[in-house]
Amino acid sequence: MHVVAKWTVLIEGVHSLKPMTSGWRRPSLLPLGLVVVAAVIILAGGTIRILDAGESCPDWPKCFGTWTFDVSEEEQLQWWEDNPDATEDTRGAGHTYNELEIFSEWVHRLLVGLVAFPILLNAIWMHRLRDTYGARVRNVAVLAGALLVMQAGVGALTVVYDNRDWTVALHLCMATIWTSTLLHQYHAMRMIEGVSWGIFSTSGAFLAKQRRRTDAFAAAVLVLLALGAWVSSTAPGAQYNQACSIGFPDGWPACRGQLLPSMDHTGILVQMVHRTGALVVGALLIFGAARIKTASRKAGEPLALAGAVDFVGGLWMLNLLVGAGYIVFADADGFPEGLSLLHLVLGVTAAVVAISVTMMSRLVPRKDGGGESE
Repeated sequence: MHVVAKWTVLIEGVHSLKPMTSGWRRPSLLPLGLVVVAAVIILAGGTIRILDAGESCPDWPKCFGTWTFDVSEEEQLQWWEDNPDATEDTRGAGHTYNELEIFSEWVHRLLVGLVAFPILLNAIWMHRLRDTYGARVRNVAVLAGALLVMQAGVGALTVVYDNRDWTVALHLCMATIWTSTLLHQYHAMRMIEGVSWGIFSTSGAFLAKQRRRTDAFAAAVLVLLALGAWVSSTAPGAQYNQACSIGFPDGWPACRGQLLPSMDHTGILVQMVHRTGALVVGALLIFGAARIKTASRKAGEPLALAGAVDFVGGLWMLNLLVGAGYIVFADADGFPEGLSLLHLVLGVTAAVVAISVTMMSRLVPRKDGGGESE
């Protein structure tokens, strides 16, 4: 009852700020705008990946000792000569990068730096509006700021460890969680502002019954996203993305021409775990949404939760096809990196939505009893 009373007071408090909660003046537009910026930063990171430019700035926060991206080949070689203790580029001594490759890394770092101010503003503003939006929104805004600092630190790790696969996977997962945190803040604010979304019309008890299932979906999608980053970011020579060969059907759906290939190569093992895991998660999302839909109808609840899980499942299955296309359409000249970027975008989107769905269910107060998920 205390939780219900708290939300009642917060919702009533919105009426005192009615001019602020309408149209473009809504405070909730700030975290939504930050979600868009976060998406652009992730897209910039994906562009670095397809340009294979993750090591184009070997130091941090500077780039070859400068604050610009205009670094000639001679200047790059001179920097390596002046910094003999720096970790050597995985492509070997003497490798240089063009201006576009360096710019992609430089602008990615710049965007992270520039977003720090609105993130700080977001935390301060939500603290000032805590009487209206509550401590939860304020705390989530502060968490988003802390996650940005941590994300910058992980970004530095990727430089120090020359984009080792585990650093890239951690960097991507942190970016996904950070984006999800901002989106959760937006959802929490919109609920208090009185938006009439179906999931907020669902009883808290029903959502609590399904929470174990939605939590599992979010965790599974995030783990598979990390595994995908691992596959795509191995150092030159390992190349896990090529471990199962290319083309149809030898590269996909088979692996080196076999549906059950020998696991005598680490790359094949990682590929098969990734592929099998992706299929299992896709099946769980589809069947899980069907179970939630059946339970919703039986309980007389809106189908919003099932629809949201269905949407995640649809994104996931579409991404399976894109991932397959990445292997099938590869040739001797290389992989279709545009599909690689699309694969990343769809994977991150599915993870953000999955996390947001289970976090939104926690916004609805639980007024009555409830049991475990069915």
